[in-house]
Amino acid sequence: MPQYAKRVDANHKEVVTELRRYLKEATIRDLSGAGDGIPDILIGWEGMNFLFEIKDPAKPTSARSLTGAQVKFHTSWQGQVHIA
Repeated sequence: MPQYAKRVDANHKEVVTELRRYLKEATIRDLSGAGDGIPDILIGWEGMNFLFEIKDPAKPTSARSLTGAQVKFHTSWQGQVHIA
């Protein structure tokens, strides 16, 4: 499996930290280094799984757009994917 450089938004760590603080019973995994358009985090909570792509609201709208790989993942994934 190829390794990818992590490119995360400036608020990534803060979002993950706050989710862990408020959802203590949830399982939260950082997937940001997976590449190939895979969302930033996976959350398992109350028997459900949630994929989230984290975007930084401080950036201009154009800088918060999904990359081509992210668009491909979001459109081909048969489950739910969310943008936070």
